[in-house]
Amino acid sequence: MMKPKEEIKQLREKVRFHLHRYHVLDDPEIPDIEFDVLFDRLVELEKTHPDLVVADSPTQRVGAEPLTQFDEVVHSAPMLSLDKCVSEAEIRAWQVRCERIVGGEIPHYVCEPKIDGVAVSLLYEDGVLIRAATRGNGEIGEDITNNVRTIDQVPLRLLHEDVPRSIEIRGEIYMPLVGFHEYNALAMKTGEKRVVNPRNGAAGSLRQLDPRVTAGRPLAIFCYAMGSCSEEFRPRRHSDVLEAFRNWGCCVNDRIEVVEDIGACIEYVQRLAQGRASLGYEIDGVVIKANDFGVQQRLGSVTRRPRWAMAFKYPAEEVTTVITDVEFQVGRTGAITPVAKLEPVFVGGVTVSNATLHNMDEVTRLGIRRGDTVIVHRAGDVIPQVISVVESRRTPGAGRISIPRICPACGTVLEKIADEVVVRCPAGMNCVAQRKEAIQHFASRSGIDIEGLGEKLIDQLVNQNLVKNPADLYGIQGEELAALDRMGEKSAENLLQSIRESRETTLVRFIYALGIREVGEATAIALTERFGDLEALMEASLDELHEIEDVGPIVAANIKNFFDDRDNRVIVSALVEAGVHWPVAAEQVNRPCVGETWVLTGTLQVMSRAEARTRLRNLGAKVAGSVSSKTTRVVAGLGAGAKLARAEVLEIPVLNEADFLVFLSNHEHD
Repeated sequence: MMKPKEEIKQLREKVRFHLHRYHVLDDPEIPDIEFDVLFDRLVELEKTHPDLVVADSPTQRVGAEPLTQFDEVVHSAPMLSLDKCVSEAEIRAWQVRCERIVGGEIPHYVCEPKIDGVAVSLLYEDGVLIRAATRGNGEIGEDITNNVRTIDQVPLRLLHEDVPRSIEIRGEIYMPLVGFHEYNALAMKTGEKRVVNPRNGAAGSLRQLDPRVTAGRPLAIFCYAMGSCSEEFRPRRHSDVLEAFRNWGCCVNDRIEVVEDIGACIEYVQRLAQGRASLGYEIDGVVIKANDFGVQQRLGSVTRRPRWAMAFKYPAEEVTTVITDVEFQVGRTGAITPVAKLEPVFVGGVTVSNATLHNMDEVTRLGIRRGDTVIVHRAGDVIPQVISVVESRRTPGAGRISIPRICPACGTVLEKIADEVVVRCPAGMNCVAQRKEAIQHFASRSGIDIEGLGEKLIDQLVNQNLVKNPADLYGIQGEELAALDRMGEKSAENLLQSIRESRETTLVRFIYALGIREVGEATAIALTERFGDLEALMEASLDELHEIEDVGPIVAANIKNFFDDRDNRVIVSALVEAGVHWPVAAEQVNRPCVGETWVLTGTLQVMSRAEARTRLRNLGAKVAGSVSSKTTRVVAGLGAGAKLARAEVLEIPVLNEADFLVFLSNHEHD
């Protein structure tokens, strides 16, 4: 029988190995239940033999007592800041300066995503983590060892025996976006304070005096540089350091690349920007470094900034500005939405002057008042939103915000429906704002798809009483269109042609275009597949609607209430009488992807994500938002991240965009 000391040693090695496979490589070798058996056995043995417990045991992630304050840590080698740039020209100018200093071309560069988190220093001695510290001012940081020990991706002991006697590993602790959203969702349910953004979430988590609090936060790390190190480890290149980190069990960003020249650096910057939204974590730029340590040494540093590295900054996604006013907009379903009017500010690559406040509950939660200085967030194509108030800059007399009693568009008394956050205008099509939104939704690309019928034109048509509902579009005359602002005979004829062509559509598009509350494209497909024709859908009972997989009780009630409304039925009949039609439901046997579930991830270059979804659904596939064991295939575009990794772990077939296009070509039929 194995002695406890020897069994504990073997169990620790096995648990460390499997933790690394799970948390760092995202490639587990054994099922969770088998890992739990190993871990539970280790816990049991350490409880029985407390004299054999060591600080770097995998069971000791959370074991320290709460602190009253953080101790100072003097960095053995300063944690330097980087010079920043925002243009291709500045990158090339940096290259020219560097090559002038070294007297020739720089052989290779390393390009790394600039993680928006908290810089930390991890000190390992004989492979064991003995201290973790914040960057602080670059020379003096704070001791956060107990908190960092709770992060699963941080090795308490480096994996191999051939590690340096002493090494300082530097990295960035961050909060993954999935964890950030899940944490805030739970905080809302429990009444806890939400974190403003992932970076603040990471910083606040690391500054908890009680490590048990930190342990409950979703944190991760990317290791990216070496600080001080004992003499026996002398790599020639930065890329050698990163490879050593990987071998020792540290998590290194898989999007770091070694490139040959500055042109490739610029291409990397552009490519990463395109896939930024799908990374699964926030970045604010790219760090470009000379790869060769000899080159780095010759370039040196100036004013505590290395000459051998440059940080390219993407346009800021968060800025401060002032709320000058709050207006209330009426949506297609009558929902009243507060919208902040802002002092114009450049954020996320565009100038914005409006930001949604979602609903009055959100206004109350944020504590927003007119005149407040606020932080505005915009990432990618996301609608700008106010995420927090800078209360220290609140001016006296800042005006409180209250929702109006009557609809700002039509004067109807507003209603608050039980179990709903929003307040609504009940006037429906009799409300001019809802009428405009309904017509715009009807004519949208995913709806009936009337090309050339934009928001400004719809405003004119409604304001002049030419169109009171979507069916009226099919009775409009050319001379009426030609008389509108910025419309001539040619433009009017083009629009009329688009309206005529829109009569030929599909039942899915028609159902979506009706604008039933919470009925999107996926639900429209499910309804079409279940009922086959419009009349059967209009007469469907609640029980029949409940039977559909993608239709819950609320959506079922919305559908039933829509078709029970006399005015809606009149509009539907008018549309059919105007000639809007679709093919009779086709047989499903020729749809090759019936019963399959596909997932799209990353950025597609040839087509939009929406087009890809539509084409897959036309082939009979269900398009899901997450990867699971039920997923049939995954399509991975540029910047594919966690979903791709999950697919690889589950051994689900993955198609790149080129393969996907071939698949469509082979399976789509005219």
